[in-house]
Amino acid sequence: MNIRPFFTSLCKTIIIVCLTLFIPIIPMNAQKNPLRIGVAGVSHAHLHEVIIRLDRGDFEIVGVSESNSRILKENGLRGKVADSLFFSDINEMLDKTKPEVVVAYGSIYDHLEVVKACAPRHIHVMVEKPLAVNMEHAGQMADLARKNDILLLTNYETTWYDTNREAYRLVNEDKTLGNIHRINVFDGHQGPFEIGCGKNFTDWLTDPIQNGGGAVIDFGCYGANLATWLLKGEKPKRVYGVLQQCKPEMYPKVDDDATILMEYPHTVVQIMASWNWPMNRKDMHIYGRKGYIYQDTPTQMRIGINGKEKSIKAPRLEAPYNDSFYYLKAAVRGDIEVKPYDLSALENNLIVVQILEAAIQSAKRGQPVDLN
Repeated sequence: MNIRPFFTSLCKTIIIVCLTLFIPIIPMNAQKNPLRIGVAGVSHAHLHEVIIRLDRGDFEIVGVSESNSRILKENGLRGKVADSLFFSDINEMLDKTKPEVVVAYGSIYDHLEVVKACAPRHIHVMVEKPLAVNMEHAGQMADLARKNDILLLTNYETTWYDTNREAYRLVNEDKTLGNIHRINVFDGHQGPFEIGCGKNFTDWLTDPIQNGGGAVIDFGCYGANLATWLLKGEKPKRVYGVLQQCKPEMYPKVDDDATILMEYPHTVVQIMASWNWPMNRKDMHIYGRKGYIYQDTPTQMRIGINGKEKSIKAPRLEAPYNDSFYYLKAAVRGDIEVKPYDLSALENNLIVVQILEAAIQSAKRGQPVDLN
């Protein structure tokens, strides 16, 4: 019996399924010398990004730390990582397991403590967005990273969208739109309680200390990150912030709706970040002298030039730029260079935190904050 046609058909089916589900296809060399990763904190809902990749082989979890004893015993990594690799203290975890890099999945406030533990040991760090709760924390983290020559990366879901990369190419390389004068970024969902986020996550996500704010931090960071990248590291002259509590009975301590206006010399960026959208959204509109780009989904976008609009599917990103953990491994191993204002880069994300802090201050004062 000739089984070759069967395997050919099976391979084609697998590829089609991967493309359909937007799952990055694993590079051929991904399983060579897996990256040794430590996990600091397990209360973040984005921990599932680690869990769904555990069997790929491009990294291995060598240690997990979590200071909350209850969460340490009950979390998504239990049963998938050996019990002996769980620790209540991050310093003990680092010293006993010797990771190359630590990924942080606790509160935003805890990011500073993670860097304080990792940097002197020359262990790289990747945190979930945003970098820090405020500029005081961000400044300390940056100083530690630079002094100890470690990578300090920030991970955003939108970094791995095909459409965002294609928009950058069209704007900055092809100059398809001409001079950019407006960028509108829409991010958010119905609310963390409404979409069923777990208590371990929402306990700190809705706390003004542990998260730094509400929707302004949770979703405002995406637009600030993308704008800083699209505008090649340019910092806005002024930042205006309007923060609202549309559902104070549900979110009494933090804002659940934020509008951030960033004024540049020749461009205006408006970020609409909310826990009140009637749907999930992470889309962006870019307007130039010659036309516009509507980045609608991770894969689909519309481009309007000279009054004619066309819908396209953006080219697929290639590894390691299509996946946070492929990127992390390549950066740590020195296979790629992290440029100053890349989406994950420290320099970009220091500006992001400055923008968010300015927006919060502006909303309190009722007037714009001058960043110059």
